[in-house]
Amino acid sequence: MIKIKDIAFTGYPVTDLAKARHFYENILGLTAKVYSEEEACSAGDEKGWIEYELPSGTFAITNVAPDWKPSTSGPSIALEVADINSALQDLKKNDVPIALEPFESPVCFFAVILDPDKNSVILHQRKTTHPDYTG
Repeated sequence: MIKIKDIAFTGYPVTDLAKARHFYENILGLTAKVYSEEEACSAGDEKGWIEYELPSGTFAITNVAPDWKPSTSGPSIALEVADINSALQDLKKNDVPIALEPFESPVCFFAVILDPDKNSVILHQRKTTHPDYTG
């Protein structure tokens, strides 16, 4: 049996790397970890692979794989936020599309936003009062 140690990274395909970087860096506030000049491209038609280090893993965006297409129905990343309502207010000010308004489950609140390529990004806020909370 294979021994899985961790999730290495989660990646999203994008069509316009500059627009995607603006969204993830300037609107969501992630900090890019760039590995080469080519990956640091800012023009939308250039190719690159950009990684963002998060406390619990790595998130990547890329336009280097022509058969890997953005999708609203594909896998998605869930980003833990401190205050989902405040986060959504900020995103609405930046005209970020909200695909699913905040929803409450027994253990959390979550909402779904769309990046410039219509990839789904889940915003998640654990309920600190839930017995399974370990924050």
